[in-house]
Amino acid sequence: MSENQNTSGSTEQGASSERRTFLKVAACGVGAAWAGMVGYPIYRYIASPVEEAASADVVTEVEVEKGAELPKNAALMFKFGTKPAMLIHHDDDTWSAFLAVCTHLGCTPAYQPEEKRIFCPCHSGVYDAHSGANVAGPPPKPLPQFKVAVADGKVVVSRA
Repeated sequence: MSENQNTSGSTEQGASSERRTFLKVAACGVGAAWAGMVGYPIYRYIASPVEEAASADVVTEVEVEKGAELPKNAALMFKFGTKPAMLIHHDDDTWSAFLAVCTHLGCTPAYQPEEKRIFCPCHSGVYDAHSGANVAGPPPKPLPQFKVAVADGKVVVSRA
């Protein structure tokens, strides 16, 4: 009888060892999953500005599709690299283009043709539609301005 007890004792010990191994592997898997869930957003937060800055420097000019069709006293939003930009066709037949990212908190401002101004609704920031200068509200700096070239029915916007 002592042999049977000995055999069942080693079977229980083997099963216990298998459970421990399973629990260790499961705990490592859960730990790895948790580390990935926490680590990836942190990595994207840190890496994103570096990647964005690198991609922004690559783009130096953009041909604005349907830009030449823009009526006077109207604006057209377009992408300059990865960021929104704004092309404005003024009443005096001049053109302006700006990075459409508010210098206060990064909101996207819009052109208001009635007032002939660029307005950021987040905190009532106002920019001059010709120069991009900050004229009212909390924006600390003017909007970055681009050069605009209109020729042969095409509008090309490039870094100033």
